[in-house]
Amino acid sequence: MKIMTINSQIRNLLLLALQEDIGSGDLTTQFIISKNQKSKAIIFSKSEGILAGLEVATLAFKLLDSGAKFRNLKIDGDKIKRGDKILQIYGITQAILSAERTALNFLQRLSGIATLTSQFVQQIKKTRAKICDTRKTTPLWRSLEKYAVKIGGGTNHRFGLDDMVLIKDNHIKAAGSISEAVKRAKQKNRINVPVEVETQNLREFKEALKAGVNFIMLDNISQKNQKTAVKLIREFEKKSKKKIKIEASGNVNLENVKKIARTSVDLISVGKITHSAPALDFSLKLV
Repeated sequence: MKIMTINSQIRNLLLLALQEDIGSGDLTTQFIISKNQKSKAIIFSKSEGILAGLEVATLAFKLLDSGAKFRNLKIDGDKIKRGDKILQIYGITQAILSAERTALNFLQRLSGIATLTSQFVQQIKKTRAKICDTRKTTPLWRSLEKYAVKIGGGTNHRFGLDDMVLIKDNHIKAAGSISEAVKRAKQKNRINVPVEVETQNLREFKEALKAGVNFIMLDNISQKNQKTAVKLIREFEKKSKKKIKIEASGNVNLENVKKIARTSVDLISVGKITHSAPALDFSLKLV
């Protein structure tokens, strides 16, 4: 089971989300419920999918009631169906009701990402390829959304701009060519991070292969040319004894991902698992 690391960034994100929703005070709850009242509540699923984000949802309640008690009825990574009980909460009623929407918003978003990722992973489970994420994430939610990708069985690729060199079309245009861009990157890459080049046709692919990089991305390249590229890379690896990973990207969906995986690429990056995943639905009820 993967465990979410609750760091200061996630904690601050929760505090900001609570402040956004509560503002100067939850008027309805304050007007109706006494400060001393305590209740038990259950979060249950109204959708089918993969659960993710239970710890961050729990934190939303803890931030308003540090003495609240919880019982996990499911854990992240579990397959859930409509009606399943997810989490039991016992604590100050005002805190439970004021944190409810914030907790459910995080839970529904992260579970949606885990669910869609799992659907892609299932499509390619008999191939060598891995589904990986991109930087197309909700601002400030990246660590959470990439965690949800892992819960769904996906692989985290580049987290930010500081963990590898990824030479894209605009870098190439600014440098003048792939060869020149790679040359400049290698000259200044004193920390020895991996270097990847985005290519859009076989000519660019061959230039990147010759330049010597760790990853080559095939962006919106036909499956026929993907197969050709994979063959060229495998031949190059045998001769050079160097491993180069090949990534397919661009317009990947549940209908074509299996065909892409069968070309024997190593990675298939899918932006929609984080930017377009449908949210799962959850509800909280006092009992």
